[in-house]
Amino acid sequence: MAKILMLDALGIAFASRAELFAEQALAGVGRISGDGGATVVGSARTVDPGSAALLNGLLIHGLDFDDTHLSGVLHTSAGVLPAALAAGELEGRSGREVLRAFVLGTEVAARVGMAAAGRFHKQGFHPTGVAGAFGAAVAAGLLFGLDARELATAQGIVGSMASGILEFLEEGTWTKRVHPGWSAKAGLTAASLAGAGFTGPSAVYEGRYGLYASHLGTRDLPLQAVAEGLGERWEVLNVAVKPYPACHFVHAFIDAALELLQGEGFAAEDVDRITCKIAAEEVEAVCEPVENKRRPKSTYDAQFSVPYVVASAIVRRRRLGIKDFDEESIGDEAVLDLAGRVDYEVDPEAGFPDHFSGEVVIALRDGRTISWREQVNRGAPDRPLGRDEIREKFDLNASVKLSKEQAALVAGRIEGLDESGSIEGVTRALRVETGSARLM
Repeated sequence: MAKILMLDALGIAFASRAELFAEQALAGVGRISGDGGATVVGSARTVDPGSAALLNGLLIHGLDFDDTHLSGVLHTSAGVLPAALAAGELEGRSGREVLRAFVLGTEVAARVGMAAAGRFHKQGFHPTGVAGAFGAAVAAGLLFGLDARELATAQGIVGSMASGILEFLEEGTWTKRVHPGWSAKAGLTAASLAGAGFTGPSAVYEGRYGLYASHLGTRDLPLQAVAEGLGERWEVLNVAVKPYPACHFVHAFIDAALELLQGEGFAAEDVDRITCKIAAEEVEAVCEPVENKRRPKSTYDAQFSVPYVVASAIVRRRRLGIKDFDEESIGDEAVLDLAGRVDYEVDPEAGFPDHFSGEVVIALRDGRTISWREQVNRGAPDRPLGRDEIREKFDLNASVKLSKEQAALVAGRIEGLDESGSIEGVTRALRVETGSARLM
């Protein structure tokens, strides 16, 4: 499963290289980065490990197409994998060692998110940047050879670096993409400091000014979730691969709308009103402010909009892809007209946070009312995408910048990772020059 998640993440990173945000990020970070032996996906130039971790996290998360741990409500691979790759490359570790670090880092990040049970979002924090930093610190620390005491210290240190606010939602700006990369860089830094003897607070999670008290204003939480079943129950198996390049909260609504289209055969002009039933915890991210969600002004606005994705699926009569969220597509007046007829109501039967449920109820102009409910979103651990679907997704994403032969090489190196004597075989395959000469 870990290798599947790695492959999915790297495919998205290659696809992100075609986007303007990637060009700007590579130019900006390239200005202040140092030379080194750390790989940036799609670049022939190597940089210092911190810069590589930052950029790779940004690329993996750049299209909002990366995996999600549903109960923790965070994108685990986007923060943990860049830290593991950078640390493994720096230390000359084997593929198996990097794979192990990735799994254990994922465990920590997921569990830190699980204890909050969705509350980070309510307080305006992005769990991927916050909880992800702790997983990145563990992944990097393992590859740096830290012992148990030092690994605990690394988590104590990274607590002062865990960050990421949701204000990007108000204007659709690019800062969300930085969050997992920053958490990866923070994890590397914290692990390196701990290995050098630097100290950090031991009660970084449960303390008076620890993570939960400072970010959520309370310690009255199921904090046992962080360590419960550790080493016996593997949360990496509960990470969901995304079928759509949009916020995971909206996926069930896309599929519900498509099911109704297939079963009822109506057209957009036949629709009077649409009501989407959604978990209360998800409303602020993907349903409010209503007018902004009905007329998105940016890719992020559209990716975080239930009205837009439902209308887009109905008007285009197919599953949505990366191009459905570009500037041209989000200005489609036929889609916006239908999005203006989409409302929401809170659903007390929603499965959040274990599942991101969604129900679409359509009132047609002929007087009929039709509905479809997706209680368990497609791609969730108990409704997973198949291996073939995930490989197809990788091939499609990688094809944005790679030839079939290059993509097959990357996939083969990941598949054989646990038998690889060095992570260099993977990182060398990732150093495909995809940008202009002035960029990394």
